[in-house]
Amino acid sequence: MIPIGERINGMFLDMKKAIADKDKKPVQELALRQKKAGAAYLDCNVGTASDDQEAAMRWLVETIQEATDTPIAIDSQKLNVIKAGLEAVDNLKGCLVNSCSGDEEKLDVYLPVCVEKNASLIVLTMTKEGVPQSVEERVEIAATIIGKAAEYGMESARLFIDPIILPINVPGAQAQPGFIMDALSQIRIMTDPPVHITCGLSNISQGTKERSIINRTFLAMAAAVGMDSAILDVLDTDLMDAWITAEMIINKQIYSDFFLKAARMNM
Repeated sequence: MIPIGERINGMFLDMKKAIADKDKKPVQELALRQKKAGAAYLDCNVGTASDDQEAAMRWLVETIQEATDTPIAIDSQKLNVIKAGLEAVDNLKGCLVNSCSGDEEKLDVYLPVCVEKNASLIVLTMTKEGVPQSVEERVEIAATIIGKAAEYGMESARLFIDPIILPINVPGAQAQPGFIMDALSQIRIMTDPPVHITCGLSNISQGTKERSIINRTFLAMAAAVGMDSAILDVLDTDLMDAWITAEMIINKQIYSDFFLKAARMNM
């Protein structure tokens, strides 16, 4: 399991203020809390905290690296902001770029940048045509992504494919989780070793009243068909325990009476 801590994000009011004020303390404290909770990466998104997003991203990356060696996921829809973050990364463990669409012209830009910087990459199974509405479309886009990654020499172990989760309460979206899980089982067998499968977990429950149980249930179900990563709140103990338990049940974690504690010690 590869948990990506979602919380260092300018969309959250406390982080927005810290980034705007260049106040290192709350950022570093949150980074350390997420590391302790098991984050394999710390997702960093400056959001709307600064007009100069490139400078803010460099500051954010440098601030986190002062406190922890947990790899960083540089999160932005703007390539110039991602490049600024990559310039600031100084971590032998590498980093992760979040994210790129599955359009070939986008892949032709993002893949060489990531290969040059030894960064892993999250790619969304969507194109300029929008979010796919079927299993077949997701699998087809994933195949394009995997082919392009191989063309640029990116190992499958550094490629994360995001099948795009829509809020469950959006009209017509309730069938999508089933499509996603069918697609995951096919995508996982396209390469050896398989690519990683990730998602922005909180998207599925956006706008609903029962967010926690929806998140936990989908995470456990998706883990059973091959999803091994998620961008999520690693500080939510119940959520993380559900993921660990799902992996134990499908024999990815060794059972003992203390399997939860053992799994956390190995994070």
